[in-house]
Amino acid sequence: MKALQLEKPQSWKAVDIAEPAKPGPGEALLRVHRIGICGTDISGYLGKMPFFSYPRIPGHELGVEVLAVGAGVTNIKPGDRCSVEPYLNCGHCYTCRRGHTNCCETNKTLGVMCDGGMTERIVLPARKLHPSAKLSFEQLALVETLTIGCHAVNRGHPKSDEHVLVIGAGPIGLSAIEFAKLAGKKTIVMDMNEQRLAFVREKMGVPDTILAKGDGEELKRLVDLTNGQLADVVVDATGSNKSMAQALNYCAFKGRLVYVGITQSEVSIPHAPALHRRELDILASRNALPGDFTRIIKLIEEGKIDTRPWITHHAEFDEMIGVFASWTKPETGVIKAVVHVA
Repeated sequence: MKALQLEKPQSWKAVDIAEPAKPGPGEALLRVHRIGICGTDISGYLGKMPFFSYPRIPGHELGVEVLAVGAGVTNIKPGDRCSVEPYLNCGHCYTCRRGHTNCCETNKTLGVMCDGGMTERIVLPARKLHPSAKLSFEQLALVETLTIGCHAVNRGHPKSDEHVLVIGAGPIGLSAIEFAKLAGKKTIVMDMNEQRLAFVREKMGVPDTILAKGDGEELKRLVDLTNGQLADVVVDATGSNKSMAQALNYCAFKGRLVYVGITQSEVSIPHAPALHRRELDILASRNALPGDFTRIIKLIEEGKIDTRPWITHHAEFDEMIGVFASWTKPETGVIKAVVHVA
């Protein structure tokens, strides 16, 4: 069976792996149809993802078809199209028992800490599958990206009439923007790439954007857009330690800063003038919860989220290695790339 493996940073290899075993109790055998490429895959390729280990078969944004189910499986059946919740939690640790399955103490995310779905077939726990009779495999592959932004906005818990600033207009930032908009919040987006900001304005209907040039004008622009109050919730989706440190300066007094991007570098925080004086809350956002998947599938089915503008690049499974490096370059205009497997 074909699979694509990252041997080490910036080194892909097409490999043959064994067919998966028959699904056991509580499991399902799946055919992978679509794979979304996200920032984690890019960071793993570049060697900048702290949770990534090598060699690794990536792939966690998946649109799959159920081929067979094991004993005791009742939530899905053969032929179902599903999105995959790729966080393999234990279900027994203190964190899982409290319902925080997104940050299980021994979590293994598909394609990051264990081999993922960049292959033809895979066996997974049936409880990690979220079916939809209406959505395409392509739409289902984008659900996981949206859950990350959904969870990040939930962590910031923006209230009515509050301003939400999303820093970074890559796929995770875009998903945060979607849920800030759905919550009816006053949304502002900052990015270094004018092409991405144009996408935010034209395709996502967010008029207030700030081009980050590092010249201090960003703060002045934010002051103008918030009537001098700054942002009540700041979601940093950049994965840049410099941006993450700077983000405190964009927070209003009593504001909340949510780090959803990940960095291997230290983040140096200005304590007294920004954090302490304003009594800010700093929050991490990791993965997502099962209910986020259910909610997002329904929102896409109802037409409240349109995933079509997101997908800007496609590749067949056998072509991906040859084009992947280009997807890491901002000038190619990639918002979301999707790999076609079957």
